[in-house]
Amino acid sequence: MNNKLYDGQKLKDFRELVNLYKTKYKDLIAFEYKETPESKEHIKITYEQFAQDIEALAVKLMELDCKRIAIISDNRYEWCTSYLAITTAGLVVVPLDKSLPDNELIDLLKRSEADGIIFSDKYAKILKDADCKVKICMDYTKDKDSILSYSKLLKEGYSLDKEKYNELKIDNKSMSIILFTSGTTNIAKAVMLSQYAICMDLYALSQMIDINTSDKFLSFLPLHHTFESTTTFLFGTSCGITIAICDGLRYIQSNLVEYKVTGFVCVPLMLEIMYKKILKEIKAQKETTIVNIMRVLFRHSNIETKRKIFKSIIDGLGGNLRTIIAGGAPMDKETIKGYNDFGFDVHQGYGLTETAPVLAGENSFNKRTGSVGFPLPTIEIKVDKPDENGIGEIIAKTPAIMLGYYKNEEATKEVIKNGWFHTGDLGYIDKDGFVFITGRKKDMIVLKNGKKIFPEEIEILINKLPYVTESMVFGSLDDSKADRNTDVTLCAEIIYNEDELKKAFPSIKESEYCDTIWNDVKTKVNKQMPAYKYIRRILISTEPIIKTTTQKIKRNEEMRKLKNKL
Repeated sequence: MNNKLYDGQKLKDFRELVNLYKTKYKDLIAFEYKETPESKEHIKITYEQFAQDIEALAVKLMELDCKRIAIISDNRYEWCTSYLAITTAGLVVVPLDKSLPDNELIDLLKRSEADGIIFSDKYAKILKDADCKVKICMDYTKDKDSILSYSKLLKEGYSLDKEKYNELKIDNKSMSIILFTSGTTNIAKAVMLSQYAICMDLYALSQMIDINTSDKFLSFLPLHHTFESTTTFLFGTSCGITIAICDGLRYIQSNLVEYKVTGFVCVPLMLEIMYKKILKEIKAQKETTIVNIMRVLFRHSNIETKRKIFKSIIDGLGGNLRTIIAGGAPMDKETIKGYNDFGFDVHQGYGLTETAPVLAGENSFNKRTGSVGFPLPTIEIKVDKPDENGIGEIIAKTPAIMLGYYKNEEATKEVIKNGWFHTGDLGYIDKDGFVFITGRKKDMIVLKNGKKIFPEEIEILINKLPYVTESMVFGSLDDSKADRNTDVTLCAEIIYNEDELKKAFPSIKESEYCDTIWNDVKTKVNKQMPAYKYIRRILISTEPIIKTTTQKIKRNEEMRKLKNKL
């Protein structure tokens, strides 16, 4: 396949990124947000103001004599300013998950050896007694209880001499960011990234995706996660876009409208939920047949024609939404086709925290439904030890590789071998170079006849049932049986929406819920698959599955929760 690429933009370090803000984009709006979801006023920050705030805060942080500074808060302007102030001051930034339980937050703070932390006021009580030399609250207007005021420090930074900051040379290949992978504190690994690694990923992304100063992206995935921080925040601002900060997950639809958003970065679950709503609205308008006919007729038309044909759908999502970048999990093919048919430019991507993060992706020129695109420029991907179907572990060689896991040389050696990063993901590469992910190596279910089952592909089918909000497929083996040749029983935990279930089956009684859902699984899910992939048992619930903040299922934790039900 002859990949068509854009020219791209190469940066050496985050200082060069901030220099773009001061020169190329200085008069443009970098951020737009509201103080509260109910506020009418939109606060707008120019790139010039953003750069000045970064430098003023950086100068002050250098004076505080910290080596590593953690950040924890919801997505907000101060988070982004702090991230670049810390790193351009030659210090190490430690973004922490805002949804962590108190004890895990304190534990990761210790493990990172951060001697400073910047946080929003909701964490003040938790962090008051934390073993950190410097504590800075984004919301305090004055110092209080040994906690420093962010706004006061920023103001002081403006009055300080910048000579030391200007003379500082950034070592772009040394550790600049510590990011914890998803998981509990016992298994979460601390990934060490350099500015060089992230800048190389930004360069590769700039050759793949055409976003520019006319774009406005909504930021709602948590910024502590490298997918959002690299793709929306760092890559987005390197292209001069405006970042509209979401008021919260339940405000996404209204924010798309009021901010006139042109794009966003998300996980597939979010897109699938939105797509179900679109189809539901089309059905309510009794337009399903005509819409399906139009989709087929105009499938191969250009995107502008599609957007005119399906203007009502585009308008339902704000009227300006065009670019959608999705990654983090497999996505239903029908959902992708639907968005593309309606005139949205959907790019699927793939990567890991350890690779800063993007390894592969689609662009507007080359797409293949079901794939995660092709390797980004400068990145090599291959399949290690493929089976008879060409499926094996995805491994990659990239300049955007991590430096290693902090204080965990053994774990580093397990994943980086002879310069190749072993992702732990299984997949294959087709004849044209498109990469397909079939599942996680550790989640794969192997039957005693050697056949392999990837839970994600079955979950996608289950999730298509109109009343299903999410599901988790797993293998169960009865350890009490003496016959050790007993095969694995394929089970599914299904989370349903009671209102939607009653709409699908108006006369249903609560006592009939499980049997009704089970019948749907047998007739609508199992019949789409070979017999060895049949679901043999289900558990139903309305309680959400345990997930990371980027909506990945924590399978081990969920299995512990289900133990007494099996």
